[in-house]
Amino acid sequence: MTEEGFEKAARYWEEKDAAGVKMPREQLLNAMEEYIQANNTCALATGAGEFVRCTPIEYSYHDGCFWMFSEGGKKFVGLAHNPRVCLAIYDKYDGFGTLHGMQVSGTAELIEPFSEAYNAHAAHKKIPLEALKKLAQPMHLICVHPERIDYLCSDFKQQGYSSRQAVEV
Repeated sequence: MTEEGFEKAARYWEEKDAAGVKMPREQLLNAMEEYIQANNTCALATGAGEFVRCTPIEYSYHDGCFWMFSEGGKKFVGLAHNPRVCLAIYDKYDGFGTLHGMQVSGTAELIEPFSEAYNAHAAHKKIPLEALKKLAQPMHLICVHPERIDYLCSDFKQQGYSSRQAVEV
């Protein structure tokens, strides 16, 4: 593919979205939160330089952020050098009329073990602090602050909106 071909492919959704029927912001935010809360697993992409990693991981969503406990792993190679992340939540593909998937771009923050935010999230997950303190190494807590959410939902078409919606948060 030529550079022009890559650029054209990269602009595809920008051009399509510009002509699309937008859902009112509050209605869209409510639909997005409902989808986020209905799931609990995402693919978290991290990277720096030539290194990239995409990790399936359980999340919780509260206080406007995605929260993930992790023992460790290669995702931290990217996080050490680049806080910019993208996560994806999606349903099994069952045909064009039933598409549901979301991409969230944002910034990751590592929460200090046993800080107020860490302890609050452990309480949210109903994980006793005593259990976390007994571990040989503390669990790491990643907090992703979303900045942009792109949501593909076939159901939006039935409501008179474009099936793909995006919002800056």
